[in-house]
Amino acid sequence: MNLFVKQYAALATAFTVMISANFTHAAEQKNIVETAVEAGSFKTLATALTEADLVKALEGKGPFTVFAPTDEAFSKLPPGTVETLLKPENKSKLVDILTYHVVSGEVPAAKVVKLTGAETLNGQRVDIMTKDGSVMVDGATVIKADIKCSNGIIHVIDQVILPADKNLVETASAAGKFNTLLTAATKAGLAGVLAEKGPFTVFAPTDEAFAKLPEGTIESLLKPENKKKLADILKYHVIAGRVYSDKALTAGEAKTLQGQKVKISASSGVAKVNQAKILKTDIDASNGVIHVIDAVILPPEGKKVTAREACHQIRETVAQGAHLYNCGHYQQSAKLYRKTMQSMLQEVDGMPSDVSHQMHQALTSSKSMHCASQQAWTLRNALDHAYARMSAL
Repeated sequence: MNLFVKQYAALATAFTVMISANFTHAAEQKNIVETAVEAGSFKTLATALTEADLVKALEGKGPFTVFAPTDEAFSKLPPGTVETLLKPENKSKLVDILTYHVVSGEVPAAKVVKLTGAETLNGQRVDIMTKDGSVMVDGATVIKADIKCSNGIIHVIDQVILPADKNLVETASAAGKFNTLLTAATKAGLAGVLAEKGPFTVFAPTDEAFAKLPEGTIESLLKPENKKKLADILKYHVIAGRVYSDKALTAGEAKTLQGQKVKISASSGVAKVNQAKILKTDIDASNGVIHVIDAVILPPEGKKVTAREACHQIRETVAQGAHLYNCGHYQQSAKLYRKTMQSMLQEVDGMPSDVSHQMHQALTSSKSMHCASQQAWTLRNALDHAYARMSAL
């Protein structure tokens, strides 16, 4: 690390000399784009920023940190790559690449060396490491650091860094160890969503993880009649948005697409989601991020209530609610009825559709009623109907 600090001190001195030779004004007085243009070694980058309509953004207030590839860095790309990217039909891809070189905020070299990664304006994260006194950003070496501008800072790199261009499904498929997960996602009708929408964070069980399930479980879940159950299990492995490992651990929990939360923890150097170990983290995809886990996690099953149990619950609720109502406590009576109905809609197994429809209708209409007495009667009528209907089952 001392070697790195000395190197950066030397680079800073060298750059001070360079400023006097190449700039008519101090770099601090110019924004990122102006500084890059005047340096003379970022012509391709400047052209690309223009074609991508990003010049105004990087001339804005910021601050930004730009990992700027030189013209020589762009020339290392396969022949024809730059020309192809500059075509109007490839503007979106060009924007993705250029924003992958920009981090929000001002991050000087002294902070960069302490990082293992940084989230870019592209949404994906670049990996950062220090090796043999040099800073590496996704494999590119920082060759000049701390070029200060009026709206940020530039670190010069010797290669163009490229974001992941495969979606979550393509990324999982290319890995070769998520075949069961991909088959399940297809059967559940989720593969298209994970390929085209997002961003999502996926806790992805390996084929070995699925193999740990009791014999016959996978085959049963893949049957058409179990599609909803399969979808619920898979959605329990997915979180909306990109949630990288450090943020996930800080949050401690996350709500899944299935609706329930998973717990995220770390102990003795082992990170877990619920009871599954996280084997590998922060695998970027164009529309999300993957964390690999060693077990399939199952959503907790809520206690199912039978029709008979529901009728008993309604009797008790109505008796208590009627007493409150007769004592003039209309609001408390309505609140009790509402809470019972909301619970029953989630927990009653095999509730007739006309019962659930009337309950939903009563809950919705009662919200717009200003009279607590009217609310209580509306909800009570729905409970009476539910009792009569389910007691006959």
